[in-house]
Amino acid sequence: MITRTAVFEGRLKDGCEERFFSEIRERLAPLWRQFPHASNVRLHRIESTDDDTTPILMIQQIDYPSHAAVEEALASPVRAQARAVTMELMEMFEGRFYHLLSEGNAVEPSA
Repeated sequence: MITRTAVFEGRLKDGCEERFFSEIRERLAPLWRQFPHASNVRLHRIESTDDDTTPILMIQQIDYPSHAAVEEALASPVRAQARAVTMELMEMFEGRFYHLLSEGNAVEPSA
């Protein structure tokens, strides 16, 4: 399984929190679920962090079966639609977002 993670590092502008997350749920989440081969979409709204860490507002993750599936999703028209909405919502955000690609498996208990 390959997971593409988006990290939103920064803060929302004053008075934008409810609108931002409402727009995420109503406009972006449905698009994320439409990405080709997306098997699991997760959105983590960060509640707290260590005192000395960079502020992270949220983390979004989408699982794919392979690197080829990720490439197909990134080349799809729905990705362009999601990107346009994301850039619009970034007007309420002070910071940056970036992506990580990881491969993972469940950690099995040792014998």
